[in-house]
Amino acid sequence: MSTGVRRRMGVEERREQLIGVALELFSRRSPDEVSIDEIASAAGISRPLVYHYFPGKLSLYEAALKRASDDLAERFVEPHEGPLGARLLRVMRRYFDFVDDHGPGFSALMRGGPAVGSSTTNALIDSVRQAAYEQILAHLGVTDPPARLELVVRSWVSLAESTALIWLDGRRIPREELEVQLVHDFAALAAISAAHDAEMAALMRRALEGEPSDGPFTDLVARLIALAS
Repeated sequence: MSTGVRRRMGVEERREQLIGVALELFSRRSPDEVSIDEIASAAGISRPLVYHYFPGKLSLYEAALKRASDDLAERFVEPHEGPLGARLLRVMRRYFDFVDDHGPGFSALMRGGPAVGSSTTNALIDSVRQAAYEQILAHLGVTDPPARLELVVRSWVSLAESTALIWLDGRRIPREELEVQLVHDFAALAAISAAHDAEMAALMRRALEGEPSDGPFTDLVARLIALAS
């Protein structure tokens, strides 16, 4: 039976609670619009107590950003089993799950918020992009990518980011269509590069072996043939 006495939290437990509260508020509104008073109220503590655990809003914002960036980077982790197209589609679905759930916070992370320009914020954003880049290379079975492959993968990661940001502004296109389109975008970028470079062509042939007739890459080929005819 509850005694009605509030349990005292340890330092790390309270810090984690405040980060969680901040992330929840940032998922609904831009961090610029969320005050320390709101965070304190939602956490059930006083404003001065928030400052006991975090020197200011910027430090709390950066801590919340660190947790969010770790979560976002994890969305690119996928077992290296099965056709590449299906793997990328699952990655995109998890990616858009995050974007859908944390729209204002995602937008603030990528476009800049109260920590814009800080080395910490820039490092966190870069860490997400690098994690995505490394995961895609792992799916391709490449550890030392040629210059053209690095260009393709980094361009695609940037395209996924900008597509998500544009989608958040009105959500005028069903996200399921964009998830498939981004997988098609990867195939198209890789195919164009392969058409100009024998090394890329050989690499993509290996990567696309075993693609099923109902997979997203095959679907793209069928759509292009239909368009051409």
